[in-house]
Formats: sequence, C-alpha cells, structure tokens
Amino acid sequence: MKKYIYILLLLLGFTFTSCEPEFKNPVSDSNYTSGDADFSKYVAVGNSLTAGYTNGTLYKSAQKLSFTNDLATQMKLAGGGDFTQPYLDDDTNDVGGFVPGNFPILEPKLIVNASHGSVERINKVPTMDVSNIHPGPYNNMGVPGAKIFHLVAPGYGNLTNFPDSANPYFVRMASAPNETVIHDAVAQNPTFFTLWIGNNDVLSFATSGGTGVDQTGNADPSTYGPDDITDPSVFGYVYSQLLDALTANGAKGVVATIPDVASVPFFTTIPYAPIPMTDQTTVDAVNNAYAQYNGGLQQALAGGLITQDEADARTISFDLGANALVIKDEYLTDLSGSGLPSIRQATADDLVVLPAKSIIGTAPDPNHPELINGVTIPLDDKWILSKDEIALVRNATSVYNATINQLAQAKGLAVADMAAVMQEFSDKLRTDDGSVYTADYFNGTNLDELAFGLDGVHPNPRGYAIIANEFIKVINAKYNSNLPLVNPSYYPVIPILGSN
Repeated sequence: MKKYIYILLLLLGFTFTSCEPEFKNPVSDSNYTSGDADFSKYVAVGNSLTAGYTNGTLYKSAQKLSFTNDLATQMKLAGGGDFTQPYLDDDTNDVGGFVPGNFPILEPKLIVNASHGSVERINKVPTMDVSNIHPGPYNNMGVPGAKIFHLVAPGYGNLTNFPDSANPYFVRMASAPNETVIHDAVAQNPTFFTLWIGNNDVLSFATSGGTGVDQTGNADPSTYGPDDITDPSVFGYVYSQLLDALTANGAKGVVATIPDVASVPFFTTIPYAPIPMTDQTTVDAVNNAYAQYNGGLQQALAGGLITQDEADARTISFDLGANALVIKDEYLTDLSGSGLPSIRQATADDLVVLPAKSIIGTAPDPNHPELINGVTIPLDDKWILSKDEIALVRNATSVYNATINQLAQAKGLAVADMAAVMQEFSDKLRTDDGSVYTADYFNGTNLDELAFGLDGVHPNPRGYAIIANEFIKVINAKYNSNLPLVNPSYYPVIPILGSN
C-alpha cells in the first residue's frame, strides 16, 4: 500500500527580508483622546495570546508585535505611558524558548524551510535560562500556559517549584518567588487593563486530543491534571476575584471572550478523510482485514449489545477515492468482552489535531508495511478530538463566556468578542482596508492572507494586529476615545528560513 500523508503548507517561493521590519502605521494629524478612560498606566493580563506567543514559542521580535504592544502604541497617542515586556533573547539570537532540558513548550520557534517545503524548528539553540530571572514590574503580564487559577496561585513563579508547579515564563518575571500574577499586575496600580484568560482551561484538553478529564463539579484545581477542563464554578469564582482586584482603584478596561477550538487551524487543517485509494485491490485488502470486526458488530447488534445506529457508526468500510481515518473512540459501547475494540471511522463531526500529520499513512514497522496508521492501525485518542470531546469543550467554553459577559457587565467594562473574531478567522475576515485574512492553511490560500502562525493555535503578528483593532474598536465605543486602528498589512506573516 502506498503511504498517504497530508503535507502541511505548500509554501515554496515566499520570502521575507527580515523578521522584524520597521513598520510604520500611518496616522493622521487628528487629536487623539482617551475619552472617559485613562491610558497612562496600561497593564495587560492573560496567557500566551497576551504575551505575543506564535510559531510554537515566545521570542523577542514576536513580543514586540503582540496585540498588547500594538494597543499600547496606539494608546500613547492619547496619553498612554511606556509599555514594558519581559523580552526573551536578544536581537541577534531571536529564536525563543529556553535552554534545552526544560519543557517541550520551551523549544525554539517554528519556521518554513522553503528548500524542503516543510515546517520545522529553527536550527538554533535557545540561550535563555529559566534561572536567569528578570523581575518586573512589566506592563505585559501575559504568561504562556497559564490557566485562570494559575493567576492567583502563589509559587507559580518560584524556581524551586520548577518544573512541577511553576511556570518558567513567570519564574523569569515574578517580582518575588511566591507572588501571584494578579498581585504583580495590580501592584502597578493600572489605570487601564485588558484581561484575556480562560483559553487554556479548555485548550490543553483539546490539543491533547481529549486525553484529560472534564473537571466540572470538582472545585479543587490542585487535583487537576495539566490537560483537564477547569470546573466552570472555579472559573467564575477566580474571574470575579481578578476583576475585583483590577478595578479596585477605579481602573477601566476590556475583557475578552474565549474562542471555539474549532476556529483554529490546529484542529481544521487535517481533514477527517485524508486517505485516498486508487485501486480496487487495495480497497478489497483493507476491507477484508476488517471483515471479522464488522461481523462481530452484527453479532453484538443481534445480541442487543448495541443499537443499529451504533453498529452503522462503527462499521468500517473503504472505497475508491478519499476515505475517513480509522480511530479509537472511548465513548463507544465497551465490547471488549466480545473481543471487539472501540474503533470507528472518523466523520465530519471529529477534528484531527495538527501533529497527526506526522503519522497518518505511515507504517511504523518496516517488516509489516500492511500496518498503516489511520488505516489498519486505528489512531489513538490523542490524535483526534472526537465529537463527544468537542461537546465537552464547547459546553465549558459557553459557560465561561457567559460568566465573562455577566461579570464584565456588572463592572461596566468593555467586552471584546474574540470568539466571534476567531470564528471569522476560520472563514475569511475582511478588514477595514479591504484586505482578507484567514486561518486556512489549505485550499490554495495565499501566504499573505494567513492570520495564524505555524503552530496552528496562535495568531501571527498580522493576526495579532487584527486582534488589536478589535480591542481598539470596543475601547472607542465604550469609553468615547478615538484611538486609531493599526494597519495589519504592515505586519509580517511567518518566518522563512534564511530571514531570521
């Protein structure tokens, strides 16, 4: 059997001369005002999206192009002050990550190797050591990897807790080892803030293919695993604490809703049916391999162990043309007592995670080329976010967003509906200047239209510029300011090998 693999991004022929050109957002001679707000001390609180994380890591040139820095730049036109960030690396070693031996998330940035037509980690070794601490204060309090309860957790920045319960990014920037993220934010006495938190409370579950646990009903985050869904009551309690702390001295601000996981390329790039079969001999061979399994399903049906609908859903059949992946599904009726595994073929209701591209269609044992991942070897749970797991994520996200909107309304704060914006990214987003940006890595998408980085989860600098504009719009509408928008077309898309 041929090896069928979907290849991520056909990006040959695109180059950049620099990863950090001098962007000049043209502004008019208008008199910009803060309206009812005060931008003199802006503090941003959140996770990787606030920090400027993209292309699989955090690195200095991307931090300079974070949506929060974009926003702070526009605020300066209306009385805003300096905006400090906990930069990684220096300008000559712009690779991101930390020295080897730490967490996988601390690897250097992803780049496009145009000569190979592939996406890979840049071949440079990170030089930033976790123990090289640079305590704040920092206006950008975005901590990659943080869930909502981490923002109020003492010791999250304590090096002695690393790597078990401390975050290396916060270790570097915490004012003291046992201070919390929210303490360090509020200690600066902000006059204006943005709060975008909660993505990781569902995202880590989703990106792991749903291998974590839905902790709804468990109000003790200390018992959670790293890929679990946060209990909505915990989310609401901590979110209320965060807003109380940030507004205690009269600060105004903007909070943001949480996007649907289905709106990012990490879950939408690899189709559920990527296995083409072009000859009947191969089709017959694969179907014969599943004949006994399909026969067992009919016996289970006859014995009343499963319904007709489940028997149909579990029946595996290949045809000429494109075929769906064979996957494991723990939500199916357990038929192991009858010797039948919990497997089925994927449907349009399932999402295939981006890293699955590396194994789909491959034969792990060269001595058995007939054993093909996703065909005769069902894909493990970690490679698929099933329809049932998607429902868990969406249910939690819906409750989180309802909480965000309710608490923001009670505090009189502006709300940036980033759930809607990210969904537009998933389709096509036309900006005010007529440009179109998208999250679609396939379908002949022009590279200049991409709004997401190479990790498939985080926006690229151009996407962050669009996000900055969404924040600016709601700030202007809520607080009667007139901050100008940035021009997304002045921002880079992705790094190409040879352009740093």
